[in-house]
Amino acid sequence: MSLTRPEQGHTPLDTVRSAPLRGSLATTACMETLQVGYLHAVAAAAGCSLSQPFPDNGVDWHLSHGSPAHTVDDEVTVKVQLKCTYQLPPNPPGASFPFTLDNEHLVKLARTPVAVPKILVVMIAPRTQDDWLRAGHDGLDLRHCCYWTDLAGHPVTGRRRTTVRIPTHRIFDDRALCEIMTRVGAGGRP
Repeated sequence: MSLTRPEQGHTPLDTVRSAPLRGSLATTACMETLQVGYLHAVAAAAGCSLSQPFPDNGVDWHLSHGSPAHTVDDEVTVKVQLKCTYQLPPNPPGASFPFTLDNEHLVKLARTPVAVPKILVVMIAPRTQDDWLRAGHDGLDLRHCCYWTDLAGHPVTGRRRTTVRIPTHRIFDDRALCEIMTRVGAGGRP
């Protein structure tokens, strides 16, 4: 039996995959794109339309959900502010985890009453981009998770920044989004 060397530029099939050559975008810019991809997937599965205000005024996205079952209108909208961090572990322990916002931003998210409700969606991502996705024949696993909260009426407590608590039971997925829209469609809060 003889072993042959692979031709120049060809890789044997049994070779372990090395880390890909990633682009030079800042990690924070890539994190923004990752959370937008998550939001798009959730919106698609929930049957919601997305729009992005331009320029945004402290809110990243508008999600709209149409249903004849809504009582306030046939289509309701929720404004969504996205944030992403890799400084927290996946599946954070306890009933909530801390997240710090600039006070100016918190004031916009906490304003009440409002015509269109707002939610904050915080994504906990792995520290390295190599761990963000896992793809296989049966699916695409986007890591780790997004959580949501309604900050309406939340007080500003810090000098420049305020730490809010994000409930760990509020995982942001298509079912959660449908439930949010059902409550808003009945005239309630998210």
